[in-house]
Amino acid sequence: MSDTDTNTRDNTSLRTPIVAVLGHVDHGKTSLLDKIRGSAVIEGEAGAITQHIGATAVPLDVVSSIAGELVNPDDFDLPGLLFIDTPGHHSFTTLRSRGGALADIAILVVDVNDGFQPQTLEALDILKRSQTPFIVAANKIDTVPGWNPTEDAPITATYESQSDRVTSRLDESLYQIIGNLSDQDFSADLYWRVQNFQRNVGVVPVSAMTGEGVPDLLAVMMGLSQRYMKEEMEIDVSGPGVGTVLEVKDEKGFGTTIDTVLYDGTVRTDDTIVVGAKNDPIVTDVRALLQPRPLAEIRTESRFEKVEEVSAATGIKIAAPDLEDAMAGAPVRVVRDRPLEEVVDEVESELADIAVDTAEEGVVVKADTLGSLEAMADALGEAEVPIVRAEVGDIAPRDVSVASTADDPKERAILGFNVDVLADAEQRAEIDEVKLYTDDVIYQLIEEYEEHVEELERAQQDTILENITRPARFRILPDHTFRQNDPAVVGVEVNSGTVQNNAFVATFDGNEPERVGQIKGIQEQGEDVDEARAGNRVSVAIDGPTVGRQIEEDDELWIEIPEKHAKILEQELSEEIPVDEREALNMYVEKLRKRDPFWGK
Repeated sequence: MSDTDTNTRDNTSLRTPIVAVLGHVDHGKTSLLDKIRGSAVIEGEAGAITQHIGATAVPLDVVSSIAGELVNPDDFDLPGLLFIDTPGHHSFTTLRSRGGALADIAILVVDVNDGFQPQTLEALDILKRSQTPFIVAANKIDTVPGWNPTEDAPITATYESQSDRVTSRLDESLYQIIGNLSDQDFSADLYWRVQNFQRNVGVVPVSAMTGEGVPDLLAVMMGLSQRYMKEEMEIDVSGPGVGTVLEVKDEKGFGTTIDTVLYDGTVRTDDTIVVGAKNDPIVTDVRALLQPRPLAEIRTESRFEKVEEVSAATGIKIAAPDLEDAMAGAPVRVVRDRPLEEVVDEVESELADIAVDTAEEGVVVKADTLGSLEAMADALGEAEVPIVRAEVGDIAPRDVSVASTADDPKERAILGFNVDVLADAEQRAEIDEVKLYTDDVIYQLIEEYEEHVEELERAQQDTILENITRPARFRILPDHTFRQNDPAVVGVEVNSGTVQNNAFVATFDGNEPERVGQIKGIQEQGEDVDEARAGNRVSVAIDGPTVGRQIEEDDELWIEIPEKHAKILEQELSEEIPVDEREALNMYVEKLRKRDPFWGK
């Protein structure tokens, strides 16, 4: 029934450590799990390996059979390993317990040929945040050109049987992975060189295809668990069950069910349970506990068999009334002989720990599970993106309604992690001009959104710059008066900034600007132009002054800048304008601030 050790002392038992498998898409997470399961089925006698809901239990004697002399069962108290079947960081973030991540230990799968990829970095970030110990499975060693496989052999034996050319190629790839880990602030080495696994990450070369290195992987997992986690694995086997919802599913004949990973205590048929939900916690009674039948794929009509009770650690499907609003990643607790209010409070406080802080303004965030919603909120917090609403579930029309009310165009957006967009929500978003972003890599999703924000900001700044007076300092060239007035036409050299058509022209008498006229035309080599930049020599028509009276040849002229424009240029657009234009602005502002220190501030 239970996967716990039978040597109980005062009802205390050691439970199986829970193992999650993470890594980039196509790096072999599923193949590695399949290989471990397949080897376990071959090595174990019938029934030795048990398939759970969403998990596979590999008992210690089976681990020992696969690992050979690397694992002596007499050296271990822990009952084996429980592998979560759904690989990937999305399920890892779903799997939560009171202290954070539900998985006790993780395997990060990295393809030796591909090295680090976006989801590898994302998985590392999640492992770092949750402080979950992990080892790296450097997979696909069998694809190294010239590799000579020895099926299911420990890595040291198969490594020594390769040619020097093959081992040096593999070493190069392995040290690249170790270097990448170092770049992410993890000290790592090949596992047989690691003295302290709490300080260093062990890298295990493996092949999910040939099984090479799998004995080492299991041996390291068992060794790490036994050495560093034994105390954490102690549970009260007869106590009320505590677990986490892995998935909410409709099952024919049972209605809505919750696939649950139980990590403490026992759950029995007819137990009252409290389950985290979208609104208030659900209080309901267990109608059936369902486990997969052996060789479930053969008879789909009765894929499950009912059991009366299960103990941690295990994966179990719970059928009960009123589970429709249950959430993936939410806590499940058995009430048993405790006051119901106390258990409801515990579930509510656990949900409150995961609750996302929302602002009055911001983007809408949707994610597939509570854990991934939390990971999204953390990442957006680091990127300083405010959130107005954060919920588990697909993107629906009401999310678009919320996003469409944002005043700031940058916040008229919905970011969806690992969720679908309902068809009517997509149509509504187009009509309401709400941007939808979906991805299954959190940081790529945020990067896409940030690119959109940058585009909007650029467009906004371009619009502002189009409507703002640009600073410039320019000089009337000697012997370049083509017309004295109505308008005066003179040749000028632009010293700094941008001279634009229709701008007002001023001269300075001390620190006091005096408007002398308005530019009514600019010509460069006989061609009409809208502006002249620093270094250009052009002729300008200035409506208002007379050469010889208000202006003279060799005079320094300035574009007159309204105080409001100077403030915007200095405070908001200083990085957007050229250096020489900034210089003209600074000189202009400096003169005016000698008269009034707060001018343009």
